[in-house]
Amino acid sequence: MRHGRAPRLIAVLLSATALLLGSACGPATTELTDPFEVAGMPVTDGPSGLKAGASRPSRTVTNSDGGRIDVLAVQSVSDVEDYWTGVFDDAFGTTFTPVRQLVSWDAEQGGGARSFCGQSTSGLVNAAFCPLDSSIGWDRGVLLPSLKQSYGEMAVAMVLAHEYGHSVQHQAELNPANTPTLVAEQQADCLAGAYMRWVAAGDSRRFTLSTGDGLNALLASVISFRDPLLRGNTVVSRGGEHGSAFERISAFQFGFTDGPATCKGIDEEEIVERRGDLPVALQRNETGNWPVSRESVRSVIAAMNILFQPAVPPRLTLDAAAAARCPDARPTPPVSFCPDTNTIAVDLAGLKKLGAARTGPTGLTGDNTAYSVLISRYMLAMQHAVGLPLDTPEAGLRTACLTGVATRKLARQVNTPDGNTVALTAGDLDEAVAGLLTNGLAAGDVNGQAATAGFARIDAFRTGVLGDNKDACFNRFP
Repeated sequence: MRHGRAPRLIAVLLSATALLLGSACGPATTELTDPFEVAGMPVTDGPSGLKAGASRPSRTVTNSDGGRIDVLAVQSVSDVEDYWTGVFDDAFGTTFTPVRQLVSWDAEQGGGARSFCGQSTSGLVNAAFCPLDSSIGWDRGVLLPSLKQSYGEMAVAMVLAHEYGHSVQHQAELNPANTPTLVAEQQADCLAGAYMRWVAAGDSRRFTLSTGDGLNALLASVISFRDPLLRGNTVVSRGGEHGSAFERISAFQFGFTDGPATCKGIDEEEIVERRGDLPVALQRNETGNWPVSRESVRSVIAAMNILFQPAVPPRLTLDAAAAARCPDARPTPPVSFCPDTNTIAVDLAGLKKLGAARTGPTGLTGDNTAYSVLISRYMLAMQHAVGLPLDTPEAGLRTACLTGVATRKLARQVNTPDGNTVALTAGDLDEAVAGLLTNGLAAGDVNGQAATAGFARIDAFRTGVLGDNKDACFNRFP
């Protein structure tokens, strides 16, 4: 959030380090309203990764060391090619042609460095599609092992499916010359999402992907590569323009839900429309961080009162023990809502901890990870006021959707009676997405129960952000 005396803000869109070299209102997507399904498939936990006894790879790799990472990578490319062989003609009306060459290197081996796409591989911690010779290459020494260790084998498959998406763009002629990098990157995320749906549906001969914990880990790997926060026209940290974590997951979900043909709808105009007034750059002297405090919590609640003008606003208390005295709901620390007393109880120390900027599975947590949870409990009060049930599986997704609506409204600053200004800043959406993925509190019902699938939680939140309409949330999640 951005903050200050007469501009104070909650920050949720994350900074990014995009390591990949390559290169939403968005395309219409199927409505995901069932908390027990992901894109029409049941939510299941179980193994994700390379199958035991998987089919042998159909490709060979130049400069391979024959190790496990290269085997995993070449299996990934072979599997992606199986997918595109089967669907390319229907999606794009032409014949699919595999890339000409696969290349492996170890970024830590300076002395034995080779060249890939005109660059030395010494220190090249990357994976990429090279249009100059229709090749795909990867760093087997640093990048792919770190992805596998942090997120599992499917993270390696995801990176290479993304890079293969650039080859698909190239041969399907999806983009004219001088297409912005951001368009190409989000199309590649979308195309990779379409492939991952195929795997999750059980159609792959080599890989399996569970729609519960497996897909959650995969989404975490997607948002581990994202754009840097910008200050004016200056890039804060190095990296290509892949889009924010919120945008990348949106593009991935478009492909996963509706297939590769929908990826053609991602263009510069669509991305501009989808971004709308959402902030993408930090302003001068802005950190994008508003530490959680008594003042900030009260200001955020005051901003909600101004934006939604409830007939009977919920009462705020910083007495965390009050949550345990609620007769009709269990505590959901660090923020709880009690329907009986219409009270939001905040454990300030716990909320501060939740909002601390730190590295983790996504590397995106920050102040809006906490503020989105606070806002979600306010959204429960809004639902209670109109008589909606608060303890059903749908209630959690409805809450995530309404939290997205409130977040979008904060793109336009709100001046509160205490002299603060509450507003969304660059990084805030990504921090909210990280929380939805890792703890799900902002998508929890009144007792803290959230949909198992992070995919469903984020989809509901995105619906609210892009729709900016609370009635749409009520209608979609009755």
